Amino acid sequence: MTMKELIEARLREALAPSVLEVVDESHLHAGHAGSREGGETHYRLNVVASSFSGKSRVECHRLVNDALKEAFDRGLHALAIRASAPGG
Repeated sequence: MTMKELIEARLREALAPSVLEVVDESHLHAGHAGSREGGETHYRLNVVASSFSGKSRVECHRLVNDALKEAFDRGLHALAIRASAPGG
């Protein structure tokens, strides 16, 4: 399973998002901290889920990061997260 597939699977399981976009931006960070040969280290996420309703930005990001513990353990280095509730 690729890192992108792992991220998508874990977020779908944990948050049941209505929108989930996962973009590998590792190539933009070549030579920077956390970068490694083969990429799969830096991602941009757009997640829309009812789980985020009534939560602060920090709380939403914590939900995403908690869901992706396995991905971080496997070498995920950085996320740019856009998390919102439907209609938000």
